[in-house]
Amino acid sequence: MESRNVLHLKRNVPLWERAIRLCLGAIAALGAIYFLPSGALGVLGFAVAAMLGATAIVGFCPACAMLGRRAIGPLK
Repeated sequence: MESRNVLHLKRNVPLWERAIRLCLGAIAALGAIYFLPSGALGVLGFAVAAMLGATAIVGFCPACAMLGRRAIGPLK
């Protein structure tokens, strides 16, 4: 079998921040539903909510990695 190089993302968002991001993502989604028009601003609101939710679930934030945040836990 051939070996494949798979991109492995080390978590760089601590658990407490992941919980906050998940709550903020839910609030942003509800805010986009109730307060933003259904045009481009509504889509932008849902995109922000999806980004916050995805980084909370995965535990990796590309923006934080670009700014120099290190991985959490022991490096293997």
